[in-house]
Amino acid sequence: MKSLKELYRIGNGPSSSHTMGPKKAAELFLERAPGAAKYVVTLYGSLAATGKGHLTDTAILNVLEPHAPTTIEWLPRTFLPFHPNAMRYDAFDATGNNFDSWTVYSVGGGALSDGTTIVGLSEAAQKDIYPMTTIADIQAWCEQNGRTYWEYVEIHEDNDLWEHLRDVWQVMKVAVKNGLDNEGVLPGPLNLQRKAASYFIKAKGYKASLQSRGLVFAYALAVSEENASGGKIVTAPTCGSCGVLPAILHYLEESRDFSETRILRALATAGLFGNVVKQNASISGAEVGCQGEVGVACSMAAAAASQLFGGSPAQIEYAAEMGLEHHLGMTCDPVCGLVQVPCIERNAYAAARALDANLYSSFTDGIHLVSFDRVVEVMKQTGHDLPSLYKETGEGGLARDYKRMKN
Repeated sequence: MKSLKELYRIGNGPSSSHTMGPKKAAELFLERAPGAAKYVVTLYGSLAATGKGHLTDTAILNVLEPHAPTTIEWLPRTFLPFHPNAMRYDAFDATGNNFDSWTVYSVGGGALSDGTTIVGLSEAAQKDIYPMTTIADIQAWCEQNGRTYWEYVEIHEDNDLWEHLRDVWQVMKVAVKNGLDNEGVLPGPLNLQRKAASYFIKAKGYKASLQSRGLVFAYALAVSEENASGGKIVTAPTCGSCGVLPAILHYLEESRDFSETRILRALATAGLFGNVVKQNASISGAEVGCQGEVGVACSMAAAAASQLFGGSPAQIEYAAEMGLEHHLGMTCDPVCGLVQVPCIERNAYAAARALDANLYSSFTDGIHLVSFDRVVEVMKQTGHDLPSLYKETGEGGLARDYKRMKN
């Protein structure tokens, strides 16, 4: 299992798999084929189906076109075996000879794979640094040694982890602030109005019991709207679900005066749970549906909240388990291929559910029937059983009755 630095990536939205991944792939291909007279990029499956709405073509062209004319071909009905988010990059010389071809997959969270290994990482980043890859084993270690999850993370990560998490936290807070300040219409054909600012103002007018929930909604909307407009965010675990965890942490920092140190430790715990899902299942909406994005984000946020409120390892595990379990089967069905409807609203609702999962867990001793690891297994199988039209193709579910953006 890789470092949390590979889970928490800082970049621009609207999609980690459809924007950040393809951009990185284009940069890597440019390095290996720098002297081309022409580039041709073929997008397959989900990348082709919703690429326009996710700015996939823009991300690729911005990298390659300054160096040579670039053509993008769209094959939404063709799915390559390894992953629904497939790309092929071809480089041609001045005589039309194809001198380099590379097939690569954007597997979620901005990560790339060649079908065998993760690509684009340094030799150090390629290493598996965690000896345990299930929460059951890690929880047992915590209980036997009187430690908590963030301490397990600290033992196995490099010393620069905390500086990375500090950068992550700063970007998250700026995204909340920018999202609350910005108003107007989000880019794209839906003409969707930003709502974060109005939710924030309205929440301030309610009594405390309602204000807290309204503020959580506002913060989640703020980050998700920044993502939808191409703003700078953190994958937590993806761009499409980037509003959930910052909303919880920002709200708790403000309302409960938690120190930065404790927030960073909560980030480490949340990241560990997200990393386990990434290792044993998937965080890609194109592979397992939105349960792998918003569901995992809710789980991470629930774990973070439980730790901040003093939950035991068992209670933290239970909170995280509920956050994911009650998103099982959630489809990825972006209207017009945009990371807007239903994505933005789902972030706000999942943030509220994360707080509920923490509260529910706090009333228990943490003992329950269905384990977090079992839910991860079920989520993976459920995702594989979902038809492709419910996995980020923009063809099924809520997206079905809307006119898709034409490629």
